[in-house]
Amino acid sequence: MSAVPAEPVETPEPAWRQRAVERSTRAAKLRAEQRVQRFLDAAQELIADKGTTDFTVQEVVERSRQSLRSFYQHFDGKHELLLALFEDALSTSAAEIREKAAAGRDPLERLKIAVDLLYGSSTPRKGQQSPLFTDFAIQLLVTHPDQVATAHLPLLAYFTELVEEAVEAGQAVTAKPRRTASLIMQTAMFTAQAPAAPVGAHPSPITAEEVWAFCLGGLRGPGTAEGPAVTAPATTAPATTAPATTAPAEDAPATKATAT
Repeated sequence: MSAVPAEPVETPEPAWRQRAVERSTRAAKLRAEQRVQRFLDAAQELIADKGTTDFTVQEVVERSRQSLRSFYQHFDGKHELLLALFEDALSTSAAEIREKAAAGRDPLERLKIAVDLLYGSSTPRKGQQSPLFTDFAIQLLVTHPDQVATAHLPLLAYFTELVEEAVEAGQAVTAKPRRTASLIMQTAMFTAQAPAAPVGAHPSPITAEEVWAFCLGGLRGPGTAEGPAVTAPATTAPATTAPATTAPAEDAPATKATAT
């Protein structure tokens, strides 16, 4: 007389089935990514053609040569589409700044290069429009500041990394590197966007060098003897123009939102 197992024995899933499912999942994911990219490219083209973010979802669908049903499978609406473009632009800017700042000889010099680049990319350029930042980002800052903070996380992560390295190297003093990084970012972005400061009868724009000198004073801590300013090699600002928006503070969420 054979004993009947108290619980059913689970049969392992065949390896061929696992491989087939994984292959199917990868293919579906690739197709979805391609469809999303076509919507993003279409929206970028419309912004470039119109000089504004004032376009409709239907225009995006027609430009992408896809269906309205497909659009709403990937985005809740136009806001989420623009948010995806905004996040992607800031992520690209962060990658460019990281790449160019790597030329610095030490953490403080790399931080100076990063500040110069962020200041340059945030400075309005005469005759060049950036509706995604001048229109959408400003509105986003008022209506969804948490989304603005999340979009800036790639930049904040790199600036925090640089501040931490400077502290470890004995070049900076701060008990809260992430918060200090946020302050440095906001100083560079807001100052670049601000009107020129009045000096006598003539307006005098605040330069990137002045911004860095101000940030450097804060990094050194109170009562620190002033040493020679760090001189970084000439840099070129990333093509992406960063908005003068609020960078996430120290207690901002650690997860980057995605619109796909």
